Amino acid sequence: AVQIPYRLADGPLNLLVDSTGIKFLGDGEWQARKHGVQSRRQWRKVHLAMDTATSDIRAVEFTPSSDGDSPILPELLGQIPEDEQIGSVTADGAYDTRRCHASIIDRQATPIIPIRKNGRPWKEDCPAAKARNETLRATKHYGRAFWKHWTGYHARSRVEAKMRCLKAFGERIAARDPDRQTAEIHIRVALMNRFSALGTAEIVRVA
Repeated sequence: AVQIPYRLADGPLNLLVDSTGIKFLGDGEWQARKHGVQSRRQWRKVHLAMDTATSDIRAVEFTPSSDGDSPILPELLGQIPEDEQIGSVTADGAYDTRRCHASIIDRQATPIIPIRKNGRPWKEDCPAAKARNETLRATKHYGRAFWKHWTGYHARSRVEAKMRCLKAFGERIAARDPDRQTAEIHIRVALMNRFSALGTAEIVRVA
């Protein structure tokens, strides 16, 4: 297995979560290259959770393209050690599900997830539903734009930029075997974290 290096945040871990599709050389395309015939390209999904303090990727999952985003969030959080405090998890409206909210609240963290369009109140039968309904009320009262500004939701653009960095290593992965594909993604993430450690500027307050 590829060991992914990372730096610990000074305080609670604030995570930005997103996913992207990446192409790979499947059997069909390999045959197309070999025999010169056209074939549909195949792709899979990469799911990342990034630490806002260090810009390091702290969790990664690699799934078939047919898999949704929201079911993977608990898997990402499961990669964070239980004794490491998570402060917040920021993700887009695709993660506005009971399971996602519950997995975040279970880690004593704050979900920063916009309500889906036409989202309705949930039955408040658990802490996750109550927290989610608070977001719904705040969004209706103050407006979606104010809620995003107030919660710092726009920081999510940083993990989108990280996805572009991932693809800077190549728009597709070369391996055909699923295990090797996963290893190739882990190697990319490990290199990205190394680069972050080398290139992160220190901000010093000047009187």
